[in-house]
Amino acid sequence: MPGFLSEFKAFLVRGNIVDLAVAFVIGVAFSAVVSALVADLVTPIIAAIIGKPSFAGLSFTINSSHFLYGAFLDSVISFISIAGAVFFFVVRPINALAAAKARGRSAPDPTTRQCADCLSEIPLAARRCAFCAQPQPLAA
Repeated sequence: MPGFLSEFKAFLVRGNIVDLAVAFVIGVAFSAVVSALVADLVTPIIAAIIGKPSFAGLSFTINSSHFLYGAFLDSVISFISIAGAVFFFVVRPINALAAAKARGRSAPDPTTRQCADCLSEIPLAARRCAFCAQPQPLAA
């Protein structure tokens, strides 16, 4: 049993698990903020344009079954808003940083080339291939 507890403790304090837990908590808080934004600002603006004060009351009935599609519309708008916010405030800046970092790096000078006959990797200064022993043209 003590081995299990120490192994479990090592698992919990591992960096990836802690990072995942922090990301989850921040994601839940971010979701609550965006959901409140949608419910309190975006939905009333859309409802004012359409003429309905709230989507939550939209429903229809088929064979005594009551379908509340207004709440579903609110959820769809909230999901699209959260996805858009994550895309514009997280994904795009990270992609821009990655692209800037990639532009800042130059390709390293090659130290090897391919043999013209057997396509093995040989040093640039090699006059013969170490694998097939064929003479090689000097590298430019």
